[in-house]
Amino acid sequence: MLIKMKNKPELMKLRWLGAAVLLSMYASNSWAFGIDDVAKEAKELAGKSYEAPKSNLPSQFRDMKYTDYQQIQFNRDKAYWGKLKTPFKLEFYHQGMYFDTPVKINEVIASTVREIKYSPDYFNFGNVKHDADTVKNLGFAGFKVLYPLNNKKKQDEIASFLGASYFRVIGAGQVYGLSARGLAIDTALPSGEEFPRFKEYWIQRPKPMDKHLVIYALLDSPRATGAYRFDITPGKDSTVDVQSKVYLRDRVGKLGIAPLTSMFLFGPNQPSPVPNYRPAIHDSDGLSIHAGNGEWIWRPLNNPKHLAISDFSIENPKGFGLLQRGRNFDQYQDLDDRYDLRPSAWIEPKGDWGKGHVELVEIPTADETNDNIVAFWTPEKLPDPGKEMDFNYRLRFTRNEDQLHSESLAWVKDTLRSTGDVKQSNLVRQPDGSIAFIVDFEGNAMSKLPDNTAVTPQVSIGENGELVENSVRYNPVTKGWRLILRVRVKDNKQPTEMRAILMNGDKPLTETWSYQLPANE
Repeated sequence: MLIKMKNKPELMKLRWLGAAVLLSMYASNSWAFGIDDVAKEAKELAGKSYEAPKSNLPSQFRDMKYTDYQQIQFNRDKAYWGKLKTPFKLEFYHQGMYFDTPVKINEVIASTVREIKYSPDYFNFGNVKHDADTVKNLGFAGFKVLYPLNNKKKQDEIASFLGASYFRVIGAGQVYGLSARGLAIDTALPSGEEFPRFKEYWIQRPKPMDKHLVIYALLDSPRATGAYRFDITPGKDSTVDVQSKVYLRDRVGKLGIAPLTSMFLFGPNQPSPVPNYRPAIHDSDGLSIHAGNGEWIWRPLNNPKHLAISDFSIENPKGFGLLQRGRNFDQYQDLDDRYDLRPSAWIEPKGDWGKGHVELVEIPTADETNDNIVAFWTPEKLPDPGKEMDFNYRLRFTRNEDQLHSESLAWVKDTLRSTGDVKQSNLVRQPDGSIAFIVDFEGNAMSKLPDNTAVTPQVSIGENGELVENSVRYNPVTKGWRLILRVRVKDNKQPTEMRAILMNGDKPLTETWSYQLPANE
């Protein structure tokens, strides 16, 4: 049979159309794995009874001290993707101490998924005595991501996924500080907190010119499962675009979305109870919130003597995070831990999250080795078990906190606390039983105001406090304004709430300073 060929212009159109279809198919199906694959597993898990992970760790590794665990180091010359022309490399954590259950780690290539098998050859065990046969069939506890962040010729560790659903990320010139988590359940409830864990990861092999890395994770716990996609982009400010699909197995008392975990031991608003050459020790010094109605709130952190919980009711939050606003070395004076280089973490929700509240949990701690600060978003209503919840957000790790503030509003630079006193006629200051707070506000817009601008404070205090002094004055050093408060507490066994904002007529000049003076007994 003779088939009549189409004319040349029509044939060219068909060829171009075919090429376009092929390109479209390649773009949409270029990877053998995606978030929907993880979500399918998470949803199936949610419909089954929870199976607790089983530890395969020998007692000699489970009972080891931290210094011994630190001796088990990954052999740098065996970095995964080390021989490939990709900017990202992987290293793995060995099991040990409380990291006693293995996590499965897979590599995603364009057309296939394959498990990255554990081998003791990846590790140098230092002086840790062990039987080779006892470790040959173990697994990884987690992994870290390397990238030439600060120097094009040197691989820097930029991200770490280790323990439960914890992960840490840093940008250029930063050192590890606070952590993020996949999910928090029943934090600070009397029933006890449940810690979901990432049981399996899938990591996309990056192409030679890629500037970002995609990681998928499957979350599991007695009352929840979840599918996560992390898109990490390292830089001066490293960002993680998070896509999450969460399913409840059973009802929970409190669900924490986009949780952050940090440490606050002491600082200017709560000085060290014993002499210490370091003026402050903390990974974060405050909670910042950008509410859906446009209000900015700053809450300085405390290390209370008793558990403290603060709720900020908000509809469709624009952002929140735990920040480290103090960036000068002399604010910390610590050459080893470099708190001045630890990043702030800022959550930017994508889409509307509805009604709920940002919750701040402050837990007493006696030293800086314990993370005692938690912040997260809690939805007002939760769906029935098995129903999908989608929460997408960008997580930014930064030392450029000024970029997180509104240009039109001044922000709290310092919150200082001291014994309240009154200057006598002989100029001697006499304590009067009050507590003094000095709050310095500064900002670009505020610095342009004349020093005689009519700035007035609006201050409110809870029932447990009496406002003794409330004044404001221009600060010529910062070109901002200083608020001076003296408060007399009625019952030291109860916390005292305070709020303040500076105004020019009916126009707000600053963010809202919100503070809880902890109970003293």
